[in-house]
Amino acid sequence: MSRIFLSKADVTEVEEQYILDAVRSGWVAPLGPAVDAFEAEVAARTGVAHALALASGTAALHLGLLELGAGPGTAVIVPSMTFAASAMPVVYTGAEPVFVDSRDDGNVDPGLMMEAIDTLQAEGTVVVAAMSVDLFGRCADYDEIVPGLQVRGVPLIEDAAEALGAAYRGRPAGSFGEAAVFSFNGNKIMTTSGGGMLLSNNEHLIERARYLSTQARQPVDHYEHTEVGFNYRLSNVLAALGRAQLSRFEGMLARRREIREMYVEGLSHLPGVGFLGRDTGAQGGSGRGDEEDNCWLTCIKLDPDATTVTPSQLISELAGEDIESRRLWKPMHLQPVFASRRSFVNGQSQRLFDSGVTLPSGSALQDDDIERVLKVLKTVLAVG
Repeated sequence: MSRIFLSKADVTEVEEQYILDAVRSGWVAPLGPAVDAFEAEVAARTGVAHALALASGTAALHLGLLELGAGPGTAVIVPSMTFAASAMPVVYTGAEPVFVDSRDDGNVDPGLMMEAIDTLQAEGTVVVAAMSVDLFGRCADYDEIVPGLQVRGVPLIEDAAEALGAAYRGRPAGSFGEAAVFSFNGNKIMTTSGGGMLLSNNEHLIERARYLSTQARQPVDHYEHTEVGFNYRLSNVLAALGRAQLSRFEGMLARRREIREMYVEGLSHLPGVGFLGRDTGAQGGSGRGDEEDNCWLTCIKLDPDATTVTPSQLISELAGEDIESRRLWKPMHLQPVFASRRSFVNGQSQRLFDSGVTLPSGSALQDDDIERVLKVLKTVLAVG
């Protein structure tokens, strides 16, 4: 039996042809017509006026934060329940990351976010931005976040790295806030191998970021630099791969949702098993179904009051059958590198980390693959 990966890239002959065309065009260095077209297509899909294709989602966050004013002596609000790439660009700018805990769906708690901002502003700290993270492909609660930030005069930067194709109340992920980012890393719902995108309706923000992303080169007939820039642009060949993936995106999105339903149908009857994002609860879970979730990764939660199986045990059993799975993100306020940073916590992200497991969800997986995963899960969890 072949190994079942968590989220392997779904690549076909379509991608091969797009890449071959890009190579044959001679545009094999950074920038080129595929980059321009990819930017336009992603912007159109999300309904945002401007997009900038970059080497990674991390680069997009870094530039977005710089253009929002992040720097020494300022603070940026960051959800604690996320991958480290959300927090590290804040440190790159010299700003202070301040971590905020989540609700029971894993996304940031808007009330706690506003409490953190109010506290910092009362102390005289300049909060230049607040970040949302659309966790595992499910949008944060923008009905509460956007108005709360507007009242406080704090711009939103939306980390939609995991959420291309998701929506909130019918509005696409990546269309919220002053700036937003996508990631096209190899394990995302679509990929450019590595790569990312910065989006904004603010043309000046995107043009400044474009300038900085190409080593801040001045528009003269020699190499002139008046400020420090970065080598952050996406290559034309990788943009061609992204365009091919985007041409197949609806099918890949639909397949991830089919896989989610297979897991729900196969596991919902087992005691102690819940699905991240589907539950409502006292901590403010939205209760929205999967129709707006891109189902990038299906995540289950194990209730310790109803099962003795732990995430580590389940992951070990799956690994024994050559099936990849992993824990949910370890919260940033629990990471050694950020131990000294300030945080506003309610314990929710730690509970999710202690109870959650992400399951194989890639769109290239076949029904037989999912049945193989389900067989292991049912055997282990039925005993627990």
